[in-house]
Amino acid sequence: VAGSGEGGPSSSRVFVVRRDQDIYIQTLRKLFNESHGIFIGLQRSEEELPGKSRKAQLVQVSKNYRSVIRACMEDMHQAAISARDPALHSQYSTQVSILSAMELIWNLCEILFVEAAAAGPLLLRLLDWVRLHVCDVDNMVREVLSSENPSKHELFWNVVDVFVLQGRMDEARHLLSKEASANPASVNMYKILDDLMKKMPVPSLGNTQTLTEMELKWQHWHEECQRYLQDGTFASNSHMESICKILLGDEDAILEKKELMTTWYHFLVTRLLYSHPTVKPMELRFYAQSSMDLFLGGESSPEPLDTILMAAFEFEMHQVIKECSIALSNWWFVAHLTDLLDHCKLLQSHNLYFGSNMREFLLLEYASGLFSHHSLWQLGVDYFDHCPEYGRVYLELHIERIPLNTEQKALKVLRICEQRQMHEQVRSICKIMAMKALRNNRLGSALSWSIRAKDAAFATLISDRFLKDYCERGCFSDLDLIDNLGPSMLLSDRLTFLGKKRLQFSFWSYREFHRLYGEKRFSEAAKLLLMLMTAHIAPCSFWMTLLTDALPLLEQKEVVFSAEQTYELMRCLEDLTAGKSDRQKLQDDDVETMKVEMLRLALARNLARVIVKEGTLEGS
Repeated sequence: VAGSGEGGPSSSRVFVVRRDQDIYIQTLRKLFNESHGIFIGLQRSEEELPGKSRKAQLVQVSKNYRSVIRACMEDMHQAAISARDPALHSQYSTQVSILSAMELIWNLCEILFVEAAAAGPLLLRLLDWVRLHVCDVDNMVREVLSSENPSKHELFWNVVDVFVLQGRMDEARHLLSKEASANPASVNMYKILDDLMKKMPVPSLGNTQTLTEMELKWQHWHEECQRYLQDGTFASNSHMESICKILLGDEDAILEKKELMTTWYHFLVTRLLYSHPTVKPMELRFYAQSSMDLFLGGESSPEPLDTILMAAFEFEMHQVIKECSIALSNWWFVAHLTDLLDHCKLLQSHNLYFGSNMREFLLLEYASGLFSHHSLWQLGVDYFDHCPEYGRVYLELHIERIPLNTEQKALKVLRICEQRQMHEQVRSICKIMAMKALRNNRLGSALSWSIRAKDAAFATLISDRFLKDYCERGCFSDLDLIDNLGPSMLLSDRLTFLGKKRLQFSFWSYREFHRLYGEKRFSEAAKLLLMLMTAHIAPCSFWMTLLTDALPLLEQKEVVFSAEQTYELMRCLEDLTAGKSDRQKLQDDDVETMKVEMLRLALARNLARVIVKEGTLEGS
C-alpha cells in the first residue's frame, strides 16, 4: 500500500505482487515437473565415481535438462500456432523465444563448463551448438531441394554458403554436384573445390591424432587453398571464389555472408573453423570479443543474450548466472544450472557473493516461487530438503502459509511435516483442521485431528460434546472412531472414558459396558459401570446417565450388584444430588427428579434382595 507524499492529498493504492509469474503458465508445467525428477536424481547420484564416469554422468544430466527445455519449447510453439487470441499468441511466442535462449545458453555452458571440452573437440562441439540453434537454414534447404531444378533456384548458393559456414561439407558438396551436372563448364572448378572441401582436416573426438599433427595437416591444406585462389582457378565463378575465400578464413569474405549467419556467435564459430580450428578454451574470450565487435560493427549495443554468451566465452560463471537472473523471467534456469555447476565443483570460489552459498540461495528463491502455486508447492518441498543451511527454516515458514482448503490437502501437508519431524507445524495443522471440523459439527473428524495434535484440552472439549450428544440422542456418533482410539485414549481422561486401551493395563470404557451388557455378561458390566464412577473416570455430569443404565441391572431376576456395590451406587447418587447450588437445574427438572426417585427405589429393593440372599447363604 503506497500513501501520498508529504503535504500532498491523501491517497492510497494497492499493488498486487506475484512471485515468478511463469509458474502460472499451464504449458510450462512440464518444465517444472520433469526437471524436478532430474534434480532429485542428481542429488542422489554417486559423487565418488571415477573422473571420466562422473563427468559423463553430469553431461548426461545436462542433456536431460536441455531435452526438457526443448520439449517444452515445442509444446509452447504448438500452443502459439493454435492460439486464436492475438494476446495469447503473443504470450506463447514470447515464451518460445525465452525457452530458445535458455537452451542456447545452457548448451554453451554444457560445452564449456560441464563437459569442459579441450582444444580440438571444443570446435566440434561449438559447430554442433551453432547447427542446433540455427533453424532457418533447414527451411531454406527444404525449399531449394524440393524445387524442380535446385541449381537454378534463387536460394541455391545461399544454401551452399550456409552449409560451408557451418562446416557441413558433405551437404555442401552434394549440392555443388547438382551445379556441376547442370553446368558442364564448371566441372573442372567443381572437382577442385570438391577435392579441397573433402580434404579439409577436422579435429577428431577419438584422439587419434595430436593437436600438432592436426595443425600441420591444416596448414598444408590451407596453403593449397591459397595457391588455387592466387592462380585464379575460381575467377570465372564468383560463388566458388567466395567459398574458397571462406575456406581460407578471410574475415571480409565471411562477413559478406552476415545475413546468412544472423548472429555474431555463428560468425565466431565459422571464423574459428577456418582460421584456428585447434583453439584452446582460454583463447575463446579474445576471439569472441573481436568477433562480436566485427559483426556488430558498433551499429548496436549488445543485447542481454549477447552479454550472457560473452560472459560464458570468458569463463565468468558468476557473471553468467547474474546476467541470467536479471534477464530471464523465472528462477528455474539459474537454480538448476547453478546446482549442476556446483556438482561439477566449479562454484566454490563464488560462494561469498551470496552470503553463504550461491547454489542454495538460488534454489531457495526458486522453491519459494513454487510454494505460491496451488499444486507445484509439493515440488518446492524437495528443493528445500536439499538446501542444507536454510532449507529447513524456509520450509517451516512456507508450509505454514499453505491454505488447507481440503482434508486431503491437509493430510498431504501433515505427512510432509511428520516425515521431517516438524512437530510444531504438525500440531498447528491438526489444531486448524480440528477447529474447522468442530465448526462444521463433524465431531469424529475433530476428535481425530485433536488426537493427532496431542491437544488434551481440545480433545476433552470434543469428548464432552460426544457425551452431550449421547445424552440428547441416546446413541454415540462415530462409533468406529471411538472403538479404535487405541493408545490415543490416554491423552485425555474423557477419552479414557470414551475409549479403550489394550496395552500393559486394562482400561475399560463406556462402550465396553454396552458390549458386555449386550453379551448378557451382567456381573462384569456392573463392575465396570461402578468403576467408571467410583474411580472418577467418567465426568460427574455423566453420572446420571450411568446410574440410569444401572436400572436394568438392578431389576434383573438374579441379583447382580452385591451389598457393597449397592452402597457404592447409593453414595454416588447422593453425591450427585447433594450439590444443590452447582446442580440447580437437576433439582428443578421433573424428569430428573423422577429418575432419582426410581433409582432410590430400585437401589433399596436391590439392597433388600441382596441382604436376604447373602443372609440365606450365610445361614446355610
